[in-house]
Amino acid sequence: MGAGVTKPRDAFELGERIAAASLVVNILLAAANIALGWRAHSTSVVAAGGEFLADVLAAGVVFLGIRMASRPADADHPYGHGRAEILSGMFVGVVLVLAGLGICSTSLRNYSQQHPPPAVFAIWPLAAAIVAKAMLAATKFRYGRRIRSAALIADGWNDAVDILSGGAALTALGLTLYDPARFLAADHFGGIAVGLIVISIGIRVARDTSLDLMDTMPPAAFLDRIRAAAGRVEGARGVEKCWARKTGFRYHVDLHLEVDPAISVAESHGIAEQVRHQIRRDVADVADVLVHVEPSPMSPSKEPVIQENGPKKRQDA
Repeated sequence: MGAGVTKPRDAFELGERIAAASLVVNILLAAANIALGWRAHSTSVVAAGGEFLADVLAAGVVFLGIRMASRPADADHPYGHGRAEILSGMFVGVVLVLAGLGICSTSLRNYSQQHPPPAVFAIWPLAAAIVAKAMLAATKFRYGRRIRSAALIADGWNDAVDILSGGAALTALGLTLYDPARFLAADHFGGIAVGLIVISIGIRVARDTSLDLMDTMPPAAFLDRIRAAAGRVEGARGVEKCWARKTGFRYHVDLHLEVDPAISVAESHGIAEQVRHQIRRDVADVADVLVHVEPSPMSPSKEPVIQENGPKKRQDA
C-alpha cells in the first residue's frame, strides 16, 4: 500500500470517510437534478438525477460494506469479513445496470410526448454534477487503488460514468435549447445515451468484482514479491507453489515452501513461521500466509528420511 496507509484500520477508516462523503454529495446532486430538471421540463436532467439517486443507494451499500469488512476475524469467519466490501462493489455494478435500463425505458416512453422546450437553468445542475463527480471519481480511484478497495474503485467507475452521461445529457440539452424546433427530441436521446453508458459501466464493474469473488490470482509481479520475501529466510530452499486470493483490501496467501528433508519437523516449522512473518512484513498487502512445507529436491542428503509411523508426510505450519 502507499505511504500513509500502512495499517488495515487506517484503510478501513479512510474508505468509510470517502464513502460517507460520497453519500452526502449524491443526495444533494440527486435532489437538485430531479427537482430542477422537472421544473425545467428536461428529460436529460431528470434522467441524470435518477442516476444520482441510484448512486445514493450504491454509496450507502459501499459504506456499509467497508464497515462490515473492518470487523475482525472470528470462529465462523477465520479469513475475516473482507469480502463484504467486494460484495458491495458487485452490488454497485448491479445497481448501475438496473438504473441504466430504467433511464432508457423512461426516455423512450416519453419520446412521443409533447412538452415545452427545457428552460435554460437546467444546464446548471448538470454542470455542477459533472464537476462534483470528477472530484469524487479522482478521489475514489486514487485512494481505492491505494488501499486496494474493490468497492471504492467500483464506485469510482460509477462516478466516471456519471461524468460521461452528464456530458451527453448536457450536449443533448444544449442542442434542444439552441433550436427547440429541430432538436426537441435530442433531449430524449440524451436520456437514452445516459442509460446505455450506465449499463456498459455497470457490466464492467460487476465483471471486475466477480473476478475477486472467484479467487482470480493477482498479477505475477505481486506473486514475485511474495516469493522474493520467502527466499530471504535462511533455510528456505525454494517456493514450489504460491497462490493468493483477495479477501477485502488484502490477500491471503497459500505457499508451498521447500526445505531440507533431513531436518526435523520442529526445524521445518520454525522456518515456515519465519517465512510467514517475513512475507507479512515485506508485502503490506498480505493479510496472512498459510505455509505448507515440502521436501526440497535440491537437498544434498542421500539418505532417505524414515519416520516410525510410515512415509514422511507433508507438514502444515
